[in-house]
Amino acid sequence: MGVRLYDTTLRDGAQGEGISFSLETKLRICERLAHFGAHYIEGGWPGANPKDTEFFAHARDLDLGGTVLVAFGSTRRAGVPPEDDANLRAILAAGAPAVALVGKAWGLHVEEVLRTTRAENLLMVADSVALMKSHGVEVFFDAEHFFDGFKEDPDYALEVLRTAAEAGADWLVLCDTNGGTLPWEVEEIAATVRREFPAAHLGIHAHNDGGLAVANTLAAVRGGAELVEVTVNGYGERCGNADLCAVVPDLQLKMGLEVVPQERLRELTALSHFVAELANMPHDPYQPYVGRSAFAHKGGIHVDALKKVPKSYQHVDPELVGNRSRVLVSELAGKANVEMKAAELGLDLPPEEARRVVRAVKDLEGKGFQFEGAEGSFELLLRRSRPDYDPPFELLDFLVLVEKRVGKEILAEATVKVRVGEEVMHTAAEGNGPVHALDRAIRKALLPFYPGLERVRLTDYKVRILNEGAGTEATVRVLILASDGEHSWATVGSSPNIIEASWQALADSLEYPLIRRWI
Repeated sequence: MGVRLYDTTLRDGAQGEGISFSLETKLRICERLAHFGAHYIEGGWPGANPKDTEFFAHARDLDLGGTVLVAFGSTRRAGVPPEDDANLRAILAAGAPAVALVGKAWGLHVEEVLRTTRAENLLMVADSVALMKSHGVEVFFDAEHFFDGFKEDPDYALEVLRTAAEAGADWLVLCDTNGGTLPWEVEEIAATVRREFPAAHLGIHAHNDGGLAVANTLAAVRGGAELVEVTVNGYGERCGNADLCAVVPDLQLKMGLEVVPQERLRELTALSHFVAELANMPHDPYQPYVGRSAFAHKGGIHVDALKKVPKSYQHVDPELVGNRSRVLVSELAGKANVEMKAAELGLDLPPEEARRVVRAVKDLEGKGFQFEGAEGSFELLLRRSRPDYDPPFELLDFLVLVEKRVGKEILAEATVKVRVGEEVMHTAAEGNGPVHALDRAIRKALLPFYPGLERVRLTDYKVRILNEGAGTEATVRVLILASDGEHSWATVGSSPNIIEASWQALADSLEYPLIRRWI
């Protein structure tokens, strides 16, 4: 048995706060979703805005394979013949092979929001669905606020579904629009609908206002739903929608229901990051299945067990969803953490050496360093612990001067002394601040030996005060993110002196790509 995947990222997901997809972005996401294996992709509401109308015009040229494109809209307005309704005309003009019509299933909305009668609402549903079917398109009827309506007046909510079904709707989608229904309620109500409509194709559309959208989606499938409406990363209005990145693997890996081909499921993590990047939203590292921390292990006892039996602390193989296990190293780490991390890097670390590294990590973290977010500095720590490590350069000393005079801007100047092989370079540079001056001075010394450093750029610089009560005497931790345009890495420094902490992180950020031979 399989479950059909209906993605509404481009319509419902786009209603999330802070999200605005360009036309080109919508087309790219559409193609990626089709490649992933979505059976249906809801492209937007034609006629609601020029961009969605234009999307359907351009989407005709996309190669979506067997994926069906869906145009969204609402049932006709009260008192308006369906053929004269501008919304319905715009949906048909989009030329999509399937349409989704949203109609009210809660008497409160019919009478207090639409300000019409329940009888008229049924006619609106019937007329709108019948018009779409007369044009030969597949019809999804989204019964808006169905669960709230059912709890208030089950007879009327079911009558709305019956009206849509008798008018020819191919799918009856039960919507938890306010996102406040509980999973056992969803399962029970979905099972009731299945008994009432044994031959109907049922779907579920859940919002996350109670933090239950994924659970409610699974519950609806248990109750008889055959189609799930979801968005990538759970994007959507208010608290979002059911997250495709959790629903699909839950159905497929936990419930044994095929949704997409297994080889496509391995692209799930990449899909999640791809959409987050195009949505210009930070990717949630704690997101189940696809987050960077989803399979990250920090506690020494956990890592020791993981090393022996991976499933002891992983509910699924992360490779099944395109993710990977990560071992974090911190003051909570044990020897197993260090050994597994070294193995990841292809380093053979004898047990006694691993113990020394653990002690060094705990000592450094006691001084304010933190390596779980600075894997570049940790790898350098590992390599420096080996007796045969030959550093590409050695920082001997530095001097930083900051000058402010009346009527002039602040001037920062740094002087550094660096040994490369047998040569000692003594250079100076100015900058708009002490860290910038240090960066320019050390690069000036190293570029004659390592011209590839020209490609290295600092992409982020974070400072965190570790003991706020100490005021200006506080210890600070500096985290530097760097990139050569192809790879990215993070390094860390810590000291009561912000310049020294910056110097430590900066030096590591330049040494790391050299020992990796990336430049």
